[in-house]
Amino acid sequence: MALAKLESMPVENIQSIESRLAEIEAKLSFAEDLLEELNRTVYRQQQQCDRLQQELHALRETIETSGPAEPGSPGDEVPPHY
Repeated sequence: MALAKLESMPVENIQSIESRLAEIEAKLSFAEDLLEELNRTVYRQQQQCDRLQQELHALRETIETSGPAEPGSPGDEVPPHY
């Protein structure tokens, strides 16, 4: 039934439909490429977040294990105007 409708359509209408279909296919291809690039970007950002969390954890452990700083002699302190 659909084929019969296409055969009875004027050539101009068929060409218009083909043109619109080609445009939609091009847009879909662009959207797929964009989605793939966005997925790669999100993946890289997640890896970076994971590394930063590991570094933060290591820094916290270093601070906790180093203990409080030992007070120096008063002569070692820099005057406030420096």
